[in-house]
Amino acid sequence: MKYLKVIAFTHKLIDLKELGCLVLCEEAIYSRLELVKSTFDIPEIFYLATCNRVEFVFTANNQLDKAFVKSFLQALHADALSETQLQSITDNSELYEQEEALNHLMRVSSSLESLVVGEKEILAQVRKSYENCRSKKFTGDYLRMVMNTVVKTAKEVYTFTNIAKNPISIVSLAYRKLRDLQVCSNSRILIIGAGETNQNIAKYLKKHTYTNFAIFNRTLSKAQDLANELGGNAYPLESLKTFDKGFDVIITCTGSKEPVITNEIYKQLLAGEENASKVIVDLAVPGDTSPEILQNYKVQYIEINSLKEIAENNLKERYQELIKGEAIIADNIVQFRPVLQQRRVELAMKEVPQRIKEIKDRALNSVFANEIEALDENSKQVLEKVMAYMEKKYISVPMVMAKDILINCK
Repeated sequence: MKYLKVIAFTHKLIDLKELGCLVLCEEAIYSRLELVKSTFDIPEIFYLATCNRVEFVFTANNQLDKAFVKSFLQALHADALSETQLQSITDNSELYEQEEALNHLMRVSSSLESLVVGEKEILAQVRKSYENCRSKKFTGDYLRMVMNTVVKTAKEVYTFTNIAKNPISIVSLAYRKLRDLQVCSNSRILIIGAGETNQNIAKYLKKHTYTNFAIFNRTLSKAQDLANELGGNAYPLESLKTFDKGFDVIITCTGSKEPVITNEIYKQLLAGEENASKVIVDLAVPGDTSPEILQNYKVQYIEINSLKEIAENNLKERYQELIKGEAIIADNIVQFRPVLQQRRVELAMKEVPQRIKEIKDRALNSVFANEIEALDENSKQVLEKVMAYMEKKYISVPMVMAKDILINCK
């Protein structure tokens, strides 16, 4: 790992808005990487950008320090960064080399460095970033080996720890509550509010084949957009007062300061099913549901405060799994050392036969060409046999030694 290096710009030290200045637009990624490859004599490189980090993973002989980072950024972004921005970002960059760089890549891919610990999406993002650069020939055999062990390690962390087991997003917890209540896929679902939260929970419902939706929103066009996505019907928020088609589940999240679902509206929505047990998922702050409803009717009530408490407890459990994840990473780094050494020996041995053949040909056709020309045909034939024998033996000696080295590395 002598030449492995990582320059990282992350949410830990750099404001997210400032991080955005470092993201390379899709059209410019490969031309920018080609530029820094040639400028800094970098054999292999790939670039990673997520919502809270921008990183460059590469191999090079260069000394990795803040001066290098500043030159690197200047080459990448030319005049796009002011001198103040350039200096600030340089000062807050994180630099990793050799095994520290490998450890960092493993931690990132295992989500130990994520803004939300345990989010598996980061592994897919790292793999995609690497594959994009590999397909453009920006990476080679060395980073291939590094990425193989990084991906293997991340999968082990996700498999053998509970770091990603318990959900911590309110939306996923709300869906799980519905699932635990055995709400069937043909249930009549009213969605009140078409904002981001309800859009996200709607994606869960659609993914799990729920199909019967009515969407209510103050702005009808937004309700219509969500209805089109779900295959449901859209209504203005005022229509809650007259809606008479009944329901099984209400999912509500609006910005109203007063309850949107009053006792009167709820009675209208029941459409004569007053004795049936219903489900309300209220993700609004403050809540959209009038307290009277919970007193007067049979309601399975899922509200945001209880979900937040579960999310916080789950997050604490994830952090407790960090130690297990770090142990898996440490073990994989130890395992990678002999693998890397073996690969270096293999690559070096590939050149041995060709090099020996080149030496033999040079001896016969250049260095001793005149002396050989003076020999009779029989002597030439004997000499060629001797040279062929020596070539074969000289090739076998380092190959046998290499095998011994590889065996001892295991």
